[in-house]
Amino acid sequence: MGILRREVHSEGRSPRVLLVDDDPVIVRLLQVNFRLEGYEVDTAAGGEAALQRIREGLPDVVVLDVMMPGVDGWEVCARIKEDPEAKDVPVIFLSARAQDEDLQRGYALGVDEYVTKPFDPVHLLEIVRRTLARTQRP
Repeated sequence: MGILRREVHSEGRSPRVLLVDDDPVIVRLLQVNFRLEGYEVDTAAGGEAALQRIREGLPDVVVLDVMMPGVDGWEVCARIKEDPEAKDVPVIFLSARAQDEDLQRGYALGVDEYVTKPFDPVHLLEIVRRTLARTQRP
């Protein structure tokens, strides 16, 4: 059995991750994995819900699906990066869209990382950890 590592944010609290995906199986898998690693987890099943959660309080990082009904991940990311208060929140795309033009579009919008499905949850945790270490807000 492994040792549970508790991630601690610079303010002495666990980092808060917002998981956004319209697939409840993926959301549940990520929710369990992030909580086991000591993260506070908030979830949203779509773009509008994600934007509402962000308005309620900035997460430390957003893991965001691209293809969702209604407001898609492209639009959510664009709105985050246009918002003066939220623009520095790191966004990690988690998407089945894996063409070069999709990755280029994501990075042009300002995503910090682009992870393609299928994905390794342990690798995603490491990407989030590295992203937070690199982009922690003062």
